[in-house]
Amino acid sequence: MKNQKMLMAKRPVGEPADECFRLVEEDVAPLASGQILIKVIWLSLDPYMRGRMNDVKSYAKPLEVGDVMTGESAGIVLESKSERFKAGDYVT
Repeated sequence: MKNQKMLMAKRPVGEPADECFRLVEEDVAPLASGQILIKVIWLSLDPYMRGRMNDVKSYAKPLEVGDVMTGESAGIVLESKSERFKAGDYVT
């Protein structure tokens, strides 16, 4: 199984452009005890995310170049090795 993640490739000056991001695809590692595999079905894109792309002190820690772009999300558990969740559970 493959996973895709969006990385911040460089800090934008002004409005972010395509070259500020890099899409990476990688294999999903086997689950360890207590872990779950989630399929993201909703990802929030919020204004604060742009602020985190700047290398300045703020209420949210700035991203480093190469970091995964983060955001609030909701998903469904595809596989579980956790006692707390089972496949088919929705999580946020």
